[in-house]
Amino acid sequence: MIVMDNANATMTDKQRKARRSRSVAIAVGLAALVVIFYVATIIKFGPAILDRAM
Repeated sequence: MIVMDNANATMTDKQRKARRSRSVAIAVGLAALVVIFYVATIIKFGPAILDRAM
């Protein structure tokens, strides 16, 4: 079994930039999914969803 201690690990500038790029890509992908699900929901229910009696 291999035990890795990352508590004292330091990242290079290249690694930090790569991590930042991955984080931004994940955030953009997640935001795109939210928009897709929102639009799909509106399309599925149609404009009548806004005319519901509460």
